[in-house]
Amino acid sequence: MNVYDFDKTIYKRDSTVDFYFYCMKKYPKMLLEVVRLLMAFIRYQLNTITKTQAKEVFYRFLRYIPDVDKEIAIFWETKIVDIKGWYLKQQKEDDVIISASPEFLLKPICDRLGIKYLIASRIDKKTGITTGNNCYGEEKVVRFKQADYYGKVAEFYSDSYSDDPLAKLASKSFLVKGDNLSDW
Repeated sequence: MNVYDFDKTIYKRDSTVDFYFYCMKKYPKMLLEVVRLLMAFIRYQLNTITKTQAKEVFYRFLRYIPDVDKEIAIFWETKIVDIKGWYLKQQKEDDVIISASPEFLLKPICDRLGIKYLIASRIDKKTGITTGNNCYGEEKVVRFKQADYYGKVAEFYSDSYSDDPLAKLASKSFLVKGDNLSDW
């Protein structure tokens, strides 16, 4: 099996940020959270709150969206073109996506692409509260090893060295920068 990070790896940008700005255009009341969001970012940079706590402040924007599932469906209608061509050419039935992005955001696009195995951050799409740990760094390995389909990883792809713990599980790992792949 091959394992892939999602954002900036098989998707051109950060899907969560793209979804945020997509929603902001439709629900400008989200701007009411901007000061709180900036404060959380500063506190995270100063190490006074965790990444998970900062993300929970960020995900408060979801409270302004009356039908999150509907907006996600429309969002992916326009953004499916941003799935990278190199991935689509080599996609296999047993591919695994492991991402820090929210599961509720990635599941619809994975379903549409025929990707059966998704491990992502568990975030309540109504409240923005995280259940469990942020699926990042070493946590990706923990979550992968807990999956029913855990097995030998032939190839691993990511845009970030924060995924080094996963890269070490693979027979071959690749660093992705845009559409360029290089050895890890």
